[in-house]
Amino acid sequence: MNSSNIELEHCATRVWISGRVVFIELTDGRQIGFPAARFKLLCNASDEQLKQVTLRANGTALRWEELDEDISVSGIVQGYFQLPFPLAA
Repeated sequence: MNSSNIELEHCATRVWISGRVVFIELTDGRQIGFPAARFKLLCNASDEQLKQVTLRANGTALRWEELDEDISVSGIVQGYFQLPFPLAA
């Protein structure tokens, strides 16, 4: 069996925002954070809009209802982002 063909579905147990960084905690205890600036809709969201994130689909997706934005937890874990990492000024 070739393990490279197996796609794991990662699940989050919680999500929170600190500053302009989105954090998730996975079921295995790992915590991952990424700048909101890595996604087109999130980079232009207000701080209040950014905080309105919820976990959906049994912890496999993040949802911003007002922004109509969904991001898969597996995509985050695998490093799939829409925009490059913002460079410090």
